[in-house]
Amino acid sequence: MTKQIATFAGGCFWCMVEPFDEQPGIEKIVSGYTGGHTKNPTYEEVCSDTTGHVEAVQITYDPDVFPYEKLLELFWRQIDPTDDGGQFHDRGESYRTAIFYHNDEQKRLAEQSKQQLEASGVFKQPVVTDVRPADTFYPAEDKHQDYYKKHRFHYRLYKKGSGRADFINKTWHKQPDQSELKQRLTEMQYHVTQENGTEPPFQNAYYANEEDGIYVDIVSGEPLFSTTDQYDAGCGWPSFTRPLSRERLEEKMDTSHGMRRIEIRSKQADSHLGHVFDDGPKDQGGSRYCINSAALRFVKKEDLETEGYGEYLSLFE
Repeated sequence: MTKQIATFAGGCFWCMVEPFDEQPGIEKIVSGYTGGHTKNPTYEEVCSDTTGHVEAVQITYDPDVFPYEKLLELFWRQIDPTDDGGQFHDRGESYRTAIFYHNDEQKRLAEQSKQQLEASGVFKQPVVTDVRPADTFYPAEDKHQDYYKKHRFHYRLYKKGSGRADFINKTWHKQPDQSELKQRLTEMQYHVTQENGTEPPFQNAYYANEEDGIYVDIVSGEPLFSTTDQYDAGCGWPSFTRPLSRERLEEKMDTSHGMRRIEIRSKQADSHLGHVFDDGPKDQGGSRYCINSAALRFVKKEDLETEGYGEYLSLFE
């Protein structure tokens, strides 16, 4: 199937790129303006709420790899769909949420997903996000493209300060039940993920793994790393040059044991995973994600489809 376009308005477009970026099958994400009545609006004009445009992202994707339903699921988890006056501390018409469909099938799926969200009981108030036909899309100025990459520190401060990050965490990232985890996990898995522990080097499941597949959070099943990015760092733990998506990880300063390190935790389950260092392969970005095997579950390439991770098969083609 040929590539398709999806367009979503979710408030400030700075915060709507990272969740979709680095996902398999996502070819390009452009921040811009749509839904208004003037041509080639500027950022200042759109923010003045005089042009009718909203800030949006336009995503070029391969539906055979990452279907539209998964895009919708990701979209709903980035916004407050009950707010018709903007998003978080960004108020006004230009920050309202909307799904802009490009064909009848997208319209059907968008309306269906909206109905399912309303019926789920996640939100007590009505879901007011519009489902509208796609309109002319005007790319935003270069300084607004890939903002989360260009201004990483300010982006994180903004996402936190606006209230978006806390809203997403409170709404979608539920803390696992500790008694249930103690029954489900091994002693080492619980120690690593829930007590910030570290397993012995060279005495763990995946440090020398040579099979193809991905690694998911042992607690939540969230996909985190791939063997396509795994390498032998000689340290005795699984090492990766990058995660599947940085959006799924949290970085925190760790000063334990008299050291200063960057701890890596999974965002959804808040599992302790390991640490990231800057002594990785320079030709691949220089990062070394040193991760405990006990925090991971390995899904073989041949099992990806049956276990619900079929979009990651494209990594191994």
